[in-house]
Amino acid sequence: MNDDTAHVEAFLEMMSVERGAAANTLDAYRRDLSEFTSFLAARHCVLPAARQADVDAYVHALAAAGLAPSSRARKLSAVRQLFKFLTAETIVEEDPSATVSGPKRGRSLPRTLSIAEVDRLIAAAKSRIEGTTGREHLRALRFYCLIEILYATGMRVSELVGLPRSVLAGDRRVLVIRGKGGRERLVPLNHPSRAALDAYLDLTQSGGEGLSRALSSKWLFPSQSAEGHLTRQRFAQDLKELSEAAGIDPARVSPHVLRHAFASHLLDRGADLRAVQQLLGHADISTTEIYTHVLQERLKRLVNEHHPWPGRCLRKWRTIEPTRQVNGNGRSVHRAPFAALTFRPSTSECPARLQDFSSVGSTSASI
Repeated sequence: MNDDTAHVEAFLEMMSVERGAAANTLDAYRRDLSEFTSFLAARHCVLPAARQADVDAYVHALAAAGLAPSSRARKLSAVRQLFKFLTAETIVEEDPSATVSGPKRGRSLPRTLSIAEVDRLIAAAKSRIEGTTGREHLRALRFYCLIEILYATGMRVSELVGLPRSVLAGDRRVLVIRGKGGRERLVPLNHPSRAALDAYLDLTQSGGEGLSRALSSKWLFPSQSAEGHLTRQRFAQDLKELSEAAGIDPARVSPHVLRHAFASHLLDRGADLRAVQQLLGHADISTTEIYTHVLQERLKRLVNEHHPWPGRCLRKWRTIEPTRQVNGNGRSVHRAPFAALTFRPSTSECPARLQDFSSVGSTSASI
């Protein structure tokens, strides 16, 4: 093990012990940082001797390789965190990544499914149970249970497949989930997901062919994988196959898309953004704000359906992007994006009470 590899492993140990980073997170950091140290080695450089020009060259090399802005930003973030750690440990005198500019990332909307499409997926999973026996019956029932719980809770797929059997020790109407950074949260189960879970548990406890491992395992969804439980890759593969059976393009379906659907459908029906943040396990509300487009659509419908002014007075909606402002105490405060509607009153179209504004031009109302 060379010195750079030792520095990276020390950083990963800190991330695991102090920040509670998950195994998948550590693997991603290890891949990105191994790539960076290999890049430095090709330039005959090591981490303690790296300069801003080296980090800039790495970022430019990523862009030349055709990586997406989001991938380049992720890799640069890993490099920055590594150098912050090395600076704190006095291995590096000055952080060479501190002033490196990252790629600009657009605000892409999360991919999701309609309620009807989710219903088709769940119905297709349920239909697979019929006519099966033995191990095939167990696998089909397990997969149906997984789909129901995933859509009912919005869990990350790694949280779902890695649920310990001890999660059933308390009230089965609520699951205690340990998410990123070791943070725990409560997620409720609706009636269909509880019924699917009860049916799956009844089968595993009844004994029979292929069921003894499920009884003895510490995992809720055991398998013969190295981890001892169903892998997220296998679940994603099964979900792709199910989407074909349900008549949905497999390219549009993944476990994370169902997580997006859970959040989008909740917000579309009036759920509070903070509540959705807690259910998803987001540490920062800014992460949950990728779903604000759903809130904007709901506000449009609310105004168009319930406001007494004629709908033809409503010309357009615009989005006020998120900003950071300084409050009276001198602290930086995040301002969430919100929807604004613009009225353009007309003496021929709008009610008489609006005609006083016709000389002003346009009036904006923030929602």
